[in-house]
Amino acid sequence: MDNINLQTKKIFLYARKSTDEPERQILSIEAQLFELREYAKKEGLNIVREFVESKTAKEPGREIFNEMVASIEKNEAEGILAWHPDRLARNSIDGGRIIYLVDTGKITTLKFPTFWFDPTPQGKFMLSIAFGQSKYYVDNLSENIKRGIRQKLRNGIWPAWAPLGYLNDKNQRKIVIDKEKAKHIKRAFEMYATGEYPLAQIRKIINSLGLVGKKGKMLSVSNYQYMLKNKIYYGIIEYNGEMYDGKHEPIITKKLFDLCQEVMARKSKPKSPKLKPYTFRGFFRCGECGCFITTETQKGHNYLRCTKRKNPCEQKYVREEIITSQIKEEIKKVSLSSAWANASINYFENEKMKTAQAESSFAQKARDELVEIETKLDRLLDLQLDGSLSQTEYVTKKHKLILAKKDLEEKISSFGRKSNNRFELAINFIKEANQAEKCAQQENPERIRDFLKKIGSNFLIADRTLVLDFKNAFKIAEKYHADPANAREVPINFAECKTWRRGRDSNPGGSFNPTAFREPRFQPLSHLSILKIQKSKLFYFYFNPLSPTSRRINGARPPDSLHKSTTPPKAGVP
Repeated sequence: MDNINLQTKKIFLYARKSTDEPERQILSIEAQLFELREYAKKEGLNIVREFVESKTAKEPGREIFNEMVASIEKNEAEGILAWHPDRLARNSIDGGRIIYLVDTGKITTLKFPTFWFDPTPQGKFMLSIAFGQSKYYVDNLSENIKRGIRQKLRNGIWPAWAPLGYLNDKNQRKIVIDKEKAKHIKRAFEMYATGEYPLAQIRKIINSLGLVGKKGKMLSVSNYQYMLKNKIYYGIIEYNGEMYDGKHEPIITKKLFDLCQEVMARKSKPKSPKLKPYTFRGFFRCGECGCFITTETQKGHNYLRCTKRKNPCEQKYVREEIITSQIKEEIKKVSLSSAWANASINYFENEKMKTAQAESSFAQKARDELVEIETKLDRLLDLQLDGSLSQTEYVTKKHKLILAKKDLEEKISSFGRKSNNRFELAINFIKEANQAEKCAQQENPERIRDFLKKIGSNFLIADRTLVLDFKNAFKIAEKYHADPANAREVPINFAECKTWRRGRDSNPGGSFNPTAFREPRFQPLSHLSILKIQKSKLFYFYFNPLSPTSRRINGARPPDSLHKSTTPPKAGVP
């Protein structure tokens, strides 16, 4: 009799798995359907429709489940067949809806191969217990997962699927750099930091290089904006509003990241000139009215002329090749001999090795500060666990300490590089000055223009003549090259140099006044920020004497500890 009633009752079959990812629980639905169909044949159930869903039951809102319940409320079926009550509900709302439909008589039959149910008070009680156990299981599992995530974050490990540019290493249980994608991501940061590329253009360029998302899809503009704001790329993990010091290898530096944030904050727009790309357009100003010098083509020749936008101007046009010839002559004025350059470079290479040892103490001080910050972070966590700090106060203070720690780590890693950079700047200057004449002999207008920009400033054209100011060290190079008495190609013996002098402890804001030295040969070759060798001492180049007399300016004399002799050298003695 019971089998006859079941065959006449309309029953829905419901099968569900917790995720729609094909690589997870791939056999769950297929196995459920097979077992349920076999069970229906065995029990003689009249299945009128099958509902299959791939979505978690932890929270209400399953579309297919809601559709099935709505059909039952319309009396399209009288019962449900499922593998277990936890397939129907793992939350109190959906479980309550099933029990309520049983109470109102909409559901008269619930069939489970692994669970017994009867529409009686005892059966409904057991069903509510089954739903409660399902909810307890998923809640307990969620709490265990959250605890594991918190521990991973404390250890500096990214707790989820690796972000774009990284890969999940199952052996090391952390994320590692995806070298193929990381180089494109770094380039995107470098391009945006210049302020000359909008996000749309960066997307077009980087996508064309082959950067794609996890599922092989092309990245959108919003994807690039999110990428450029993601702290994970310089070593910081930001999770649920809190920051952690990641142990993964960063793709970019914090300095580059901060520069990108500044560009994004001011919404920098690119400067994309639409004018014809002349070599010297916008490079010079008029020596009479101060307007820009523009370029135009007439009868097959390029002519430079004043735009005359401010006031009437009497300056006439000049052919581009005439100005190019004048530029070459100006470049030759700062050329230095190979013998002098080689001796100077050898000197700086030796000083670089000595200074590396002296700066180790500064690096050690930074390491001590880093240990102090780590101690403060531990104390801060203890205060938060004791209840002495609220969560908001803890997150705010931790945020500041994490950023300070990251800055110190980058300073420590860059100590040696910065020390070498100071010497490299001086060495590069010597090499450039040595190559000046060779550059002037080239027929590449762009190369000549760029070299002129390195050595000079305030470029004017007045009466068809180029006028400029040489920068810092190149002023001294010009004097050395111009004086015939100093044209001897004799290497300088730095060991006998009498020019040891103390400089300022910090980088000066402007050029140093040459008249502050006892005689012209003691003048610095370039700006102090370029030639600073130690934190508080500077070594200056020794040139052949420009003047046979020595004099004292403003009553100043160098300290005895910084030079070998206070007696002015005799005239003509190098």
